[in-house]
Amino acid sequence: MLKAKVNNQEKEYTIEFENREMNSGSIDGEKFLLDILKNKEGSYHVLDNNKSYNIEVVSANYEEKQLVLLVNGNKYTVTLRDKYDELLKSLGMDKLMAGKVNELKAPMPGLVLDIFVTPGTVVKKGDPVIVLEAMKMENVLKAAGDGVVKIIAVEKKQAVEKNQLLISFE
Repeated sequence: MLKAKVNNQEKEYTIEFENREMNSGSIDGEKFLLDILKNKEGSYHVLDNNKSYNIEVVSANYEEKQLVLLVNGNKYTVTLRDKYDELLKSLGMDKLMAGKVNELKAPMPGLVLDIFVTPGTVVKKGDPVIVLEAMKMENVLKAAGDGVVKIIAVEKKQAVEKNQLLISFE
């Protein structure tokens, strides 16, 4: 079972597949049977009720479970949720990771080798911000989300303990 939203509209579709090929099943209770031909990687020709569709996967963000598809020349953004996402939502845990991270703390004791940012630096999720040496290994710590560096609480060559504040974000 999948839940799908197209172009961030309010309407959400419930998709249930009958087989691993995902060419038959139902969408909101309406049965479908597709004839799918793979042209090349990311490009498909689909027949549904004698209608022909050329579908190209423009991009796929598996972490966000989002696809951008080109269907007969029209662009669609499809966001998906599976049964595990639904379970987290029913338990009220779906928003836990959506919160903004305001602090970067040391994941382990170590020595600060390098700091790539200064107060006021704008960072994007995944940008490297600091290098921490621990157990003779260099660990590049990255920004957990988008933000602006507010305070740098450590200096180069400083020893830090586990959970010690390294950088604060706005």
